[in-house]
Amino acid sequence: MPELSRSQIAVYGAIAVALLLVGVRAIGREGGASSGTAFGSPTAGGADSGGFDVSQEGGRDVVVDVAGAVRRPGVYRLPAGSRVTDAVDRAGGGTGIALLEQINLAARLADGQQIVVPERTPGASPAAGAGATSEDGPISLGSATVEDLDTIEGIGPVTAQDIIGFRDQHGGLSSIDQLNQISGIGPATMEALRKRLQP
Repeated sequence: MPELSRSQIAVYGAIAVALLLVGVRAIGREGGASSGTAFGSPTAGGADSGGFDVSQEGGRDVVVDVAGAVRRPGVYRLPAGSRVTDAVDRAGGGTGIALLEQINLAARLADGQQIVVPERTPGASPAAGAGATSEDGPISLGSATVEDLDTIEGIGPVTAQDIIGFRDQHGGLSSIDQLNQISGIGPATMEALRKRLQP
């Protein structure tokens, strides 16, 4: 067998390297396609399976507790970026006595958050549940406006706006005592809030 010259060795070496690169790329494409199929295909359970489905989207999931007037109260895992309305839907939606208009369904979910869907009390009309704004009647914390809160002693427009922002950020509030976390609300103001507000 005749000996190869240096130029021939260089040519054969370049061809071998090129073939190797083509092979590596082909293998990489096959691996990516198969993994994409595995992770991108819909899960068998979908949204109707139990509370801890694995998200098909990127990012961290959030785990929330849905309670109150929903058909299937419980703890649910949802994709990051989900809204309160998504959590309520996963819990089967509101019951016949749910007051969904009293919570902010558009609020973004936070990990560990509890969403409490209030329910209509027996004998109360839906209009009454939407938030009484009379001077003496209680104001619903779930649907109160800045103007409603401004009528409470010790609450000005700025603090009223802070309360609305805090409520929206947490997807609704289940207790008046949660307002104690807002900067600028002291014991005297909390006492006034407890007298005039209802969850």
